Amino acid sequence: MITIRIVETQLSRLFADGEVPGFIHLSVGQEAVAAGLGGVLRATDTVASTHRGHGHALAKGISLDDFFFELMARDEGICRGRGGSMHVANLSIGMLGANAIVGASVPIALGSALSHQVAGSDAIAVAFFGDGAMAEGVLHESLNMAALWQLPLLFVCENNGWAEFSPTAEQFVADLKNLANAFGIPHAKVNGNQVLEVEQAGQQAVAAIRAGQGPYVLECMTHRWRGHYEGDPQKYRDASELELLGDHDPVMLFQRVLREYGIPDEEIEQMRVAVHAQVEGAVERARQGTLPVWADACRDVYAHTIEVRHG
Repeated sequence: MITIRIVETQLSRLFADGEVPGFIHLSVGQEAVAAGLGGVLRATDTVASTHRGHGHALAKGISLDDFFFELMARDEGICRGRGGSMHVANLSIGMLGANAIVGASVPIALGSALSHQVAGSDAIAVAFFGDGAMAEGVLHESLNMAALWQLPLLFVCENNGWAEFSPTAEQFVADLKNLANAFGIPHAKVNGNQVLEVEQAGQQAVAAIRAGQGPYVLECMTHRWRGHYEGDPQKYRDASELELLGDHDPVMLFQRVLREYGIPDEEIEQMRVAVHAQVEGAVERARQGTLPVWADACRDVYAHTIEVRHG
């Protein structure tokens, strides 16, 4: 969680300074979901993420160097800097990618789950989505198909109460539990700011899926600290809500737990300093990376053609 928090904070500064191109959507405040589930998944499991997917990518195992090379649009990036923030991916570790389209991670994970099933593997697929995606038809279709075929698919809803710029309650009338029940899929709701609760619920869900019990829906109630996108003035949010966000800080909540187990604050601070140095080092290496060559950009867009002459 500390790594994700420091990375996101660093990205905010880099974006403001023009060192990260495009748009970025930060997951500050939602770190417990990515970290809690990241420790449950295996290397062979696959993850499809959202536009707010930096934490998912890091928790799945993307290295800091690969991450910053990609987001800072360097040729050494995982996707040669072409994926950037909203399409960061590394198929070699099962990170199928972030996605700029609301709900689009779900059918990708569905297909991956089908692949695992056909291959006879005990791997599972995970579809991260926000509560804004609950109104998307593709989620309903995917719930239906996953239940029909009893696919090894974990649906993870990061419910932060907002569908981009609108309260989710003003966009979607139903409840995710009832939606899951309509398709006969088990559902669990947890405090998404408590990393141990997320981890425990994740373990139970993943164990059931690996045992062949079909799909599972895990709803993690959390909070989005920043705007929909970085630079969003958030004029649609009440000031009192923003003032209380610190009460739900997943990092500080877990630090209290660690204190109860006898872990001193000094040790946690040492960890924070060490992670900060790792992040700074990755950023500096990315700054020294190779800038993309415009002429190379089209090479992966169109297939090579061969002129064939007859006669």
